[in-house]
Amino acid sequence: MTKIKHHLTEELMIAYASGNLAESFSVAVATHISLCDQCRAALESYNAIGGALLEDTEGAALSSDALAKTMALIEQHPPEEKLQAAKVSNVPAPLADCIGTDLDAIKWQPIGMGVKQSVLETTGAGSARLLYIPPGTAVPNHSHSGLELTLVLQGAFADETDYFSRGDIEVATSDVSHTPVAADGTSCICLAVTEAPLKFTGFLHKLMQPLLKI
Repeated sequence: MTKIKHHLTEELMIAYASGNLAESFSVAVATHISLCDQCRAALESYNAIGGALLEDTEGAALSSDALAKTMALIEQHPPEEKLQAAKVSNVPAPLADCIGTDLDAIKWQPIGMGVKQSVLETTGAGSARLLYIPPGTAVPNHSHSGLELTLVLQGAFADETDYFSRGDIEVATSDVSHTPVAADGTSCICLAVTEAPLKFTGFLHKLMQPLLKI
């Protein structure tokens, strides 16, 4: 089993535990947690702290959407039998709810240089997509207008910051500029979630960006 080196930030974990993430980011966070023992244990700690605080609060008025947020959190953590069933597929359970259980069945849209994408249907802020990057292929250099999460589902990639393999998640903020390159051997498939459109440096990629919705 591959050891996961790159984890979620504390801020993302707290926002997820409190139900304050947009659906696109929640899918990425839940998928990473399903693969990562360390982050799953951290989430349990945050939930325990939140439960203790609720018990200590007497007579506090609940917000009008408190029940909806609680039910959403429950739905994001599948029952044990669902987690067990997902182990026989190559798609983690939280993501399988969005795309199915087989990466080989994904319908891809070519976006150039052998790279393909499949945009997920999510509500709220941000956008989520699967990226297919052939071995040794680079994604064009870009920076960010907001937060970007990139979770490796298959294969691996490297950029100016480090090397990322299955289960690793890269948290890139607006000060990060990078050129991800898929590792040799196996095609890299990632779940990428962006808060705002990417900022490409190349003229052609800037020109095509509105068509590709990246």
